[in-house]
Amino acid sequence: MASLLAVPAQAALSTTAEHALLMDGDGQVLWAKDAYVPMPPASMSKLMTIDLLFSRLKDGRVHLTDKFPVSEEAWKTGGSKMFVSVGSQVPVEDLIRGIIIQSGNDACVVVAEALGGTVDGFVAMMNKRAKELGLTQSHFVNPDGLPDPPGQLMSARDLAKLARHLITAYPQYYHYFGERSFMWNGINQPNRDMVLEKLDGADGLKTGHTDASGYGIVASAKRGDQRYILVLNGLRYPDLAKDSPQRQDWFAERRRSDEAARILGLAFREFRRYRLAGANDVVGRAPVWQGTADEVPLITGKPLSVTLPVESHARMKMSVSFHGPVKAPIAKGQQIGTLTVTAPDFPAMKVPVYAANSVDRAGIFGRIFLGIRHMITGH
Repeated sequence: MASLLAVPAQAALSTTAEHALLMDGDGQVLWAKDAYVPMPPASMSKLMTIDLLFSRLKDGRVHLTDKFPVSEEAWKTGGSKMFVSVGSQVPVEDLIRGIIIQSGNDACVVVAEALGGTVDGFVAMMNKRAKELGLTQSHFVNPDGLPDPPGQLMSARDLAKLARHLITAYPQYYHYFGERSFMWNGINQPNRDMVLEKLDGADGLKTGHTDASGYGIVASAKRGDQRYILVLNGLRYPDLAKDSPQRQDWFAERRRSDEAARILGLAFREFRRYRLAGANDVVGRAPVWQGTADEVPLITGKPLSVTLPVESHARMKMSVSFHGPVKAPIAKGQQIGTLTVTAPDFPAMKVPVYAANSVDRAGIFGRIFLGIRHMITGH
């Protein structure tokens, strides 16, 4: 589907999070708040670690039954843990669950050392992969999102873009994000993404929290053919400051999931995906100068859909613009102009349109005839 980028001013969409972005399943941005500013992503940056692991599973270089060794460096990694044992060998599938469900920093280091040789080698892979995926507001310094060393940064836009990539590129592995709990070494840990329990259709992806980042989440849900991806970061709850750290986390994690579920639920109520044109549907025609045809039909070349607020759809308009008449010869697939979609309370969105077929240049006598006709009729 064509990806249309727009950011409407939707009064109903608001949050106390410092950074936020709502995207539909086709990559259209529906709402954003300081979403293009690099920020500490905390454990949400583990999505890049998972992407590199999934990519090697997909191309056959790694298998779910392969086992990765646990070094002392991995074992002693602080923060949230899978609780892998030093010197043991852990199956890849268990490491996936340990990273996604348990947010295991130790599991991230195990994967990093196995795929990159060293943590530094893996970090270089992460930054290379970010460039490949167009994550221009991201920089990685470790595989787990811990604040030491400093400098790990991603924008809400990049997190949403990465989440969409994981959903679309690895459908065979995406189910891990929706699993509710995982036991390893006799320790059962629930998935910290409690939106899975609160919202119909929720199926992932990752939470995060450090003092610098505040509380954050990358959440997604699908109902029928509608999918939405939400990123929140910088949620802070100063009213919990007097509580113990354990109580702060308990209440803050629930507030975070409530906020994400509220916004995603609102998206399902307020927005709809509308089909505008098929790949080869004619959306306009452009006059041709000195050609064997008087006009050329215009198409988008890709199925074209747009997500809009329901109340705006009835007043949506489409128009095609081009510099014309277009001089022959015209090649099939040549970009001719732009299709503009407008709707109330929604910025104009533009996609290119292309010639549906070729138009040859008229012969000398044909051009003479067309010139005479133009002098007489103006056409």
